[in-house]
Amino acid sequence: MVRGIRIQVWGALALVALSSVTLLAQGSVSGQVVIQERPGDVTEDLANVVVFLEPVAPNPRTTVKGSTKATMALDKRQFSPRITVVMAGSTIEFPNRDPFSHNVFSKANGGFDTGVYGRNRTKDQTFEEPGVYPLYCNVHPRMTAFVITLKTPWYAQAGADGRFELASVPAGEYLMTVWHDRATAETRELSVPAAGVRDLRMRLDARGYKFAQHKNKFGKDYTSATGDRY
Repeated sequence: MVRGIRIQVWGALALVALSSVTLLAQGSVSGQVVIQERPGDVTEDLANVVVFLEPVAPNPRTTVKGSTKATMALDKRQFSPRITVVMAGSTIEFPNRDPFSHNVFSKANGGFDTGVYGRNRTKDQTFEEPGVYPLYCNVHPRMTAFVITLKTPWYAQAGADGRFELASVPAGEYLMTVWHDRATAETRELSVPAAGVRDLRMRLDARGYKFAQHKNKFGKDYTSATGDRY
């Protein structure tokens, strides 16, 4: 009987040790992104950089967070925040905080259109498919934003200095993507050990970026410089 108890105790200790190893196998991935600009240009929007990791071979036992709710306000003729990253299936609310009407539409992945709505009203949209959704307002031609919908929970936005950190990343093999709306996204293979990865350096090239005014939701040019038709 005593021997049986000892076996059970050692078995329990082994499970505790295994659990500890599993917890230790989650490290952080951090680094810094810089953007190469045309001569004389200064990068002022590093906070728009998004970094995410996609497992090469997803582990079915790994628990990941699912869909959530987020808010992107229409305020002072701007989307706030301009960049929002969510998991696929998440819903984003678009409250209108201006004293005039707004609209939110996108042509990506089949597109959507909230219609025009006034102050203190809110529309929402569920983003089922992963991808990058450029968002516009059919009333104000200078309003632009991006929703990035992912299948992975390991993502982060950079700070104003381009530094980023993804916490609690399980050890494994990943594809790391670095995205910015003015540059071509960069993807590289990344092996993440149990201790994580630090001091990564990534460079994006925005020298070929040229601003182009988007069309309204009907595919036509906006009819005025301000777009305030409502």
